[in-house]
Amino acid sequence: MKLHFASHIAALTLIGMLPVAAQAAAGAGNAAVSGDDLTAASERIRQTGEKIREDLKKARARLEAQKAQQEAEKARLEAERKRQEELARQQALKEKQQREAQQAAQERARREAAARAEQAERQRQEALRAQQLEVARREAAKAKAAEALKEARASVGERAFGGTAEDRQAAAKARAAAALKKAREAAGVRAFGD
Repeated sequence: MKLHFASHIAALTLIGMLPVAAQAAAGAGNAAVSGDDLTAASERIRQTGEKIREDLKKARARLEAQKAQQEAEKARLEAERKRQEELARQQALKEKQQREAQQAAQERARREAAARAEQAERQRQEALRAQQLEVARREAAKAKAAEALKEARASVGERAFGGTAEDRQAAAKARAAAALKKAREAAGVRAFGD
């Protein structure tokens, strides 16, 4: 508190000047200092002391206001720092949640793609089995038709295949139609869809 120390020095200086001022006043007029002059001088000293005290109060108030302002600024900066830290924490949390959500979405998409691929493979296998069954049915129907043709040839004999080429062709067509009809009845119409 330099101001407090300064006020003490000022008061002591004024008190120390009283005898000097009194001698100067006595030497100036070579007259005795009256009581009124001393009263006036002491009143001026008192007023000066009051002014110094008032100035000290004002200086102290300014100092306190400055301290309060510095404290308020410090508190504001601390609050701003905490706010920035909280914002950074929230941003980091948000980014972490976004990363986790993205990873979960990627994992879900991967599982769905694997399930679709597995389903497609099952369907392909089923289609392949159905195709193999269809080929086997056709082969069986062809074999039955060939057997039926062979039986027809054996029952009719070689004369069925003799004669002119047109007769042979007509007879072969008739036998083939009969064999085809018999094979269709045996295997079902689906076997000869193409």
